[in-house]
Amino acid sequence: MKPKSKRISLADIAREVGVTSMTVSRYLRDRDLVAQSTGMKIQVVLDRLGYVPSRVPDMLSNAHSKAIGVLIPSLSNQVFAAVIQGIESVTEPAGYELMLAHYGYEKDVEEKRIASLISYQVDGFILSECDHTDKTLRMLECADVPVIEVMDTSAEPIDVSVGLDHQLAGEMMVRRIVEAGRKNIVFFAARMDMRVQQRLQGYEKVMAERGCRSVIFSTPEHSSFTKGSELMARALAEDPSIDGIFCCNDDLAIGAMMECQRRAIVIPEQVAIAGFNALDIGKSISPKLASIDTPRFEIGRKAAEILLEKLYGVESNQRIYDLGFSIYEGESL
Repeated sequence: MKPKSKRISLADIAREVGVTSMTVSRYLRDRDLVAQSTGMKIQVVLDRLGYVPSRVPDMLSNAHSKAIGVLIPSLSNQVFAAVIQGIESVTEPAGYELMLAHYGYEKDVEEKRIASLISYQVDGFILSECDHTDKTLRMLECADVPVIEVMDTSAEPIDVSVGLDHQLAGEMMVRRIVEAGRKNIVFFAARMDMRVQQRLQGYEKVMAERGCRSVIFSTPEHSSFTKGSELMARALAEDPSIDGIFCCNDDLAIGAMMECQRRAIVIPEQVAIAGFNALDIGKSISPKLASIDTPRFEIGRKAAEILLEKLYGVESNQRIYDLGFSIYEGESL
């Protein structure tokens, strides 16, 4: 196994500040134990280097934890359950444990969770976002462990990214809705995280090509069937002539379908509806929901394979792995 890279030590911090390692140690233990002016100098260096004190005893600090830090943005989103299953299909046979942390799509919360996991000396990270705070990036650089970002391939990765092109997927689905003969197509969104914004960009690109105005109905809250129903009610109240809806995910799409059925609006004859992720529930309802089928399990598995290869010393020049997507036609277009 590849030896763990040398993390920044107390001695490194002390040299930067011009004090002893013991002074830095006292400051980390209790800030009141050192002079305020000295403490301020130490903190500046800590922040600049992204240093996170270890919670692991010194005698174990050079050992491998055999643990992987996995950050997920939502506990209620089935998408990430499949990703985790894919990760575990690789890490469990290899003897690695997952340390899961939830951050609710908040970058500052992600920063805190990553700091905590670094303090436990995890051997690597699998992150569900590609947009991080500057402090998070400094901490990860200081930790010097493999970092795999999953689900998205649009941004330059910290180390390696594994995912799909969400804008292209959005374009493909909207074009399919257009092919179904729909003229008045709107977009339903929740939260507006980076991946939703990319799907929206795909929608907007196709609408612009057609010379049509983009119309967006959104909620800042997390996705649910209820929110999809509410967005459908809002859209119909504003424009009853809507005949096509592209939803940023299946939860909103299914909620929109339920609202249509309550109003005796026939799908797809009167309104075509499409989602994103092709969850099992969308394939079980009637009519079956058209959706973008994403390889979530495969993304998790590939991310874990790459991370373990890096831990074993196997390096590759490839930094972005696009695993693609497909359109599940369903019966709602």
